[in-house]
Amino acid sequence: IGLQISDILHELCQYQIVHKDIKPANLLIHPESKQVKLIDFSIASLLPKETQTLLNPNVLEGTLAYLAPEQTGRMNRAIDYRTDFYAFGVTLYQLLTGQLPFASEDPLELIHCHIAQQPMPADQVNPAVPPMLARIVAKLMAKNAEDRYQSALGLKHDLKQCLEQWHQTGAIPEFSLAQRDISDRFSIPEKLYGREQEVQTLLDAFARIAEGHSELMLVAGFSGIGKTAVINEVHKPIVKQRGYFIKGKFDQFNRNIPFSAFVQAFRDLVAQLLSESDTQLHTWKSQILDALGDNAQVIVDLIPELDRILGPQPPAPELSGTAAQNRFNLLFQRFIHVFTTADHPLVMFIDDLQWADLASLNLIRVLMAEAKTGYLLLLGAYRDNEVFAAHPLMLTLDDLAKAGAVIQTLTLKPLSDQSLNQLVAETLHTTESVAQPLTELVMQKTQGNPFFATQFLKVLHQEQLITFDRDAGHWQCEIGRVRDAALTDDVVEFMARQLQKLPEVTQDILKLAACIGAQFDLDTLAIVAEQSQTEVANALWQALQEGLILP
Repeated sequence: IGLQISDILHELCQYQIVHKDIKPANLLIHPESKQVKLIDFSIASLLPKETQTLLNPNVLEGTLAYLAPEQTGRMNRAIDYRTDFYAFGVTLYQLLTGQLPFASEDPLELIHCHIAQQPMPADQVNPAVPPMLARIVAKLMAKNAEDRYQSALGLKHDLKQCLEQWHQTGAIPEFSLAQRDISDRFSIPEKLYGREQEVQTLLDAFARIAEGHSELMLVAGFSGIGKTAVINEVHKPIVKQRGYFIKGKFDQFNRNIPFSAFVQAFRDLVAQLLSESDTQLHTWKSQILDALGDNAQVIVDLIPELDRILGPQPPAPELSGTAAQNRFNLLFQRFIHVFTTADHPLVMFIDDLQWADLASLNLIRVLMAEAKTGYLLLLGAYRDNEVFAAHPLMLTLDDLAKAGAVIQTLTLKPLSDQSLNQLVAETLHTTESVAQPLTELVMQKTQGNPFFATQFLKVLHQEQLITFDRDAGHWQCEIGRVRDAALTDDVVEFMARQLQKLPEVTQDILKLAACIGAQFDLDTLAIVAEQSQTEVANALWQALQEGLILP
């Protein structure tokens, strides 16, 4: 059965399909021939990678008991074909032991187990399971996709070896796993390189606020240096503490809209709340109304979705000028206090603070200067090459420091030669010494900027300067041709050239999407483009496949 499923996984990979819900209920086995069929492709995806947003467990796609860590939206990792390998691992575990690796009725507890807990090995649960088979299951269920099997053929080879040994001798002697496991699909690992210290600093800050403190943690660095990727690592411990992670982003061209990033963040929070049970929603309604009183409409005006929890509210008394601003600051503080408790600490990530409006900066000053606020971690990212000593953001931070607020700043530097060498080596599934010549070229072109480096490697593959040798079974790079290639070392020009290679219809749609903003939906874009949703989706398809837009 396992061998047949590995064949099915290989076929899915060939057609670039990610099933996203492999489990026993979706596997049909003929009672006589034992032929296996996979059913229910209702949530399957044709995208090579798909980003899972942070959602309430009750509305996540897939089945919680079989959900890969990256499907939870709390791993800072994309969904790809290896997501199905994890679900197959859970299925195989259940077939061998008669039980699931993680048994819990609590959705958040189950998510935490998938992310952070190691299941008891299958051969310890059922001593009849050969240890080598248990090791294969454990590899399939690795938390990080890079540690799982990288190809269905590599998995099939190991399962076949187990079956042959079992038939011949009734035992499976120990052997090295994944010896034939090199994927022919070009994929750059999503793990962070050279950021261990910064991630640990962030996790330490979360541990402190979970004890009742409040902190402002800033992450500074150039565009593409990896600020967001580092901050997203805090997703994992939040699950254990049952906290909320919300985020918003300031826009360079919408600075005239006050509180825009905060509005995004709390719309995000309200969306998470709306997916909870009616009983929990009733509790939230009582707590929010207790905090806001007769002035709840002031916050509803800012976050209209809140109306779905609170219901119609009476108009707030008319105020103007400083009085209105002071009332708003006080109400927003009270509103945030509802969600910052020992039961559920709050992590709020505000990106691109260099473009924050003055009202938002003043709100940050009020929140962090308030002694009563606890269980709050405010994370801010900004481009330090775009701010100066007299910049409003710097002045705000100076004021907070003088007021005694706890502020830490992490300044991210470009990747070191060693970290970049690791990235290149693991991308090509080779040793660091073999990858060194290419690493030197990538460093020369990108100066160690992680975003630029990964885009550069993708283009080398697209231009067939990095190829997979099927006969030899490994990746290879034509260094001489890379040196001769007319590839710019300016990241903006580089990305512009990649966009210009797209079909004209795709470029036109992307221009309209950019006018809508950093986030857009297909319905709105279709209206703006005066085309059907199908036509717009088809136009966007290549940009989706190349990762230029994220679903």
